[in-house]
Amino acid sequence: MTEKTALTPSTHTAPPARFSHGVRKGNILQVAGQVGFLPAVPGRAPTPAGPTLREQTLQTFANVKAILEEGGASWDDVMMIRVYLTDVDHFAEMNEIYNEYFADLTVDPAARTTVYVGLPAGLLIEIDALAVLD
Repeated sequence: MTEKTALTPSTHTAPPARFSHGVRKGNILQVAGQVGFLPAVPGRAPTPAGPTLREQTLQTFANVKAILEEGGASWDDVMMIRVYLTDVDHFAEMNEIYNEYFADLTVDPAARTTVYVGLPAGLLIEIDALAVLD
């Protein structure tokens, strides 16, 4: 049976509870929900990339991408993306940022679900992803 491997890129702090930022088992890689925290700095608490949806979304994409790469995957391998927004009024702006970010994707886009949730104060977006590698 294939071993399960936890993934924590050097850009990420240890999770605040008993879970992994990402897990790979065989050709399946699940990225846990990521938020727009800047890369980890020893001795500094996790800090959002900025107060705007654009800043946080782009940093969240970078954080998801770091886990994908740590597990040997890329955006091309992603089958499903889930986006969690704190404000329904952010949907159109997030779609615009999303479309810009994935404009150069060389394969068909992943499936996506968007839901509205509560996140800790100051956080506007969370994203998780499921990748299947060849």
